Amino acid sequence: MKLKLLDILACPKCQEALICLPTETNADQEVVSGNLECKSCKSVFPIRASIPRFVPEDNYASSFGFQWNCFKFEQIDTNTSQKSSEDRFYAETGWNNEWMNGKLILDAGCGAGRFLDIASRSSCDVVGIDMSNAVDAAAVTMRGRPNVHLVQASIYELPFKSAAFDACYSIGVIQHTPDPPKAIQSLPRLLKKDGKIALTIYERKPWTLLNAKYLIRPLTKRLNKQVLLLLIKMVMPVFYPITSLLFRIPFIGRVFMFVIPIANYARLPGLSLKQHYRCIVLDTFDMLSPQFDFPQTQQEVGATLSSLGITKIGRLDADGLNLVGQKG
Repeated sequence: MKLKLLDILACPKCQEALICLPTETNADQEVVSGNLECKSCKSVFPIRASIPRFVPEDNYASSFGFQWNCFKFEQIDTNTSQKSSEDRFYAETGWNNEWMNGKLILDAGCGAGRFLDIASRSSCDVVGIDMSNAVDAAAVTMRGRPNVHLVQASIYELPFKSAAFDACYSIGVIQHTPDPPKAIQSLPRLLKKDGKIALTIYERKPWTLLNAKYLIRPLTKRLNKQVLLLLIKMVMPVFYPITSLLFRIPFIGRVFMFVIPIANYARLPGLSLKQHYRCIVLDTFDMLSPQFDFPQTQQEVGATLSSLGITKIGRLDADGLNLVGQKG
């Protein structure tokens, strides 16, 4: 943990300042292990492997921790020589490198660092939080980036001072929390006046919950995650060629994608067959394993943001439900 992170950290229980009690530091004077202690309520939070930890090891997001530690690099543009994550990040935030320079930005649900990789290329500081131990995967993929900070914490009890950030984004995360409106409500408090927020959430339409993934998830989400991943790997040699054909048939391909719970998306130019295959295994696991999956409507998300003082709310022209706004 870089000591300057203390400038914005606060006790998630009482919002008072924290003091750092290190037991091990490295050559860069970063805290490798130790504790953070609240000056007021005396709560103690450990620092392990250079990451402050504000949640128990076992929690509802554990499937994501397992997922991203198995598939650390599959979605990292720097590793794949692709621009898919970069294109998605800018399309779903509406920001650019110039605007981000000098800002302090929060990635709410960073996973293995897919979008930290993009944000940290500008001259900003970006803080990635995740409830799961996916932060340990992000520590590997983001190693050597001095402007990246990692915190393991719940989106419902974010350990930061009010008005600490210039901007916040959360891409593909909110719907996987137990209470999406409550998750959204936790974010505006952290923004400075005129701070920007960008959210991408699965969109709920009248037919959404009839998708095959929602019909089988009551079973798959209860399976041991290692077992589920093994089952996906076992069936994929059969379903990969079948879905590669069916999903690309004009018009009715979308119907097959709706009724077959395999995430076989179009192969990106330059992505090897092996890389594409692993991405399909990853995305199928991501589709079937989460404990929670609650798509939202634009009206629900917009109303929640508006009630918390977010203005200039708009929808971007990108896949899914992408809403942006500004703290009034």
